[in-house]
Amino acid sequence: MPSSTVENYLKAIWSLQQSLPEDTLVPVGHVAEKLSVTPGTVTTMMRQLLKKELVHYTPRKGVMLNDAGRVEAMKVLRRHRLVETFLVEVMKLDWAEVHEDAEVLEHVISDRLLARMDEMLSHPTHDPHGAPIPSESGELHRDLTSSLADCAPGHYTLTRVREDKPAFLQWLAQQGLKPGSALELTARDVHADTLTLSLPHQETPVQLSVPAAKSLLVAHG
Repeated sequence: MPSSTVENYLKAIWSLQQSLPEDTLVPVGHVAEKLSVTPGTVTTMMRQLLKKELVHYTPRKGVMLNDAGRVEAMKVLRRHRLVETFLVEVMKLDWAEVHEDAEVLEHVISDRLLARMDEMLSHPTHDPHGAPIPSESGELHRDLTSSLADCAPGHYTLTRVREDKPAFLQWLAQQGLKPGSALELTARDVHADTLTLSLPHQETPVQLSVPAAKSLLVAHG
């Protein structure tokens, strides 16, 4: 089993690859920024990951996971998202405050315990934030969603929140915005860079900045 440091790097590289075209190298500087370490530290780790045959790495160009690296990244991602789901559904913790706990537990939980948690949760497909949970075989379902920031006025269902800051998640919950919530995008103010949302059972419209809306993924209807 890879060390927690290796797992964190693999998960970070995988996450960064998601915003790039397929087979594009992730710049070392981006990995350093995501993990809050120096580029030199990342370069040293890239050489180690290359020796472990987990990445494709080209000095001064970037890095990407190979097949073996992706398998390991999916394992840690599965553990993280199942742990978050368990903490919310069984332990009844606030969805806004489980990310940090899951960041720790994802590295120490055994396969046997994880399997039992998965069984207790009736094999969930998504975590409390709407993110898909990789299957045991490492398959990750791709939901057909769009960022709310890119949507035209209309009716949508919030499917996922790509943000882990507790204050923002708590604010969303106070507005009634959690995965599965229906909403209507009624207006876009290009000068103020805000969106106006109408929510069921809430008389007052909700104002949301476009940058914040980028972290909300929605489906039509």
